[in-house]
Amino acid sequence: ELKQLGLDGVMVYQETYHEATYARHHLKGKKQDFFWRLETPDRLGRAGIDKIGLGALIGLSDNWRVDCYMVAEHLLWLQQHYWQSRYSVSFPRLRPCTGGIEPASIMDERQLVQTICAFRLLAPEIELSLSTRESPWFRDRVIPLAINNVSAFSKTQPGGYADNHPELEQFSPHDDRRPEAVAAALT
Repeated sequence: ELKQLGLDGVMVYQETYHEATYARHHLKGKKQDFFWRLETPDRLGRAGIDKIGLGALIGLSDNWRVDCYMVAEHLLWLQQHYWQSRYSVSFPRLRPCTGGIEPASIMDERQLVQTICAFRLLAPEIELSLSTRESPWFRDRVIPLAINNVSAFSKTQPGGYADNHPELEQFSPHDDRRPEAVAAALT
């Protein structure tokens, strides 16, 4: 139904593929159902959605490598079953946030670059995204390596693009440049 209304892409971040960790962080609402969330990209593929985005919140579980591996396995499974869809993968690292959640595992910048390059080799045709969670310095240097989608001037509070409620911010973006500044850095 949403596809007929113009929906052409959905980004669904599993956040972690470790079920017990997922349950600790999702206590209410539809999102608390681990398997509902896990199977959402499959439902999107069956619905013929053009672009499906995946990712894990790196550092939420105690083994970021397993989460990244599971994103790769999930991607390959989806590509095999829904070859007509396009895919994107994002690499958001857990940053200081509301609620004081600290990373259970740390992925440093070198490891992030290695992971991004591994995904580029695994699936050369997909879109790889790098968010404003990363510093401007880091983003400007990593984008030419393998990234083909970046965000700019992101809002992290619910409804942040419609209403200005900074007190609801979930975390502070590290790269707060306006779109014009990010575009200038890309040229």
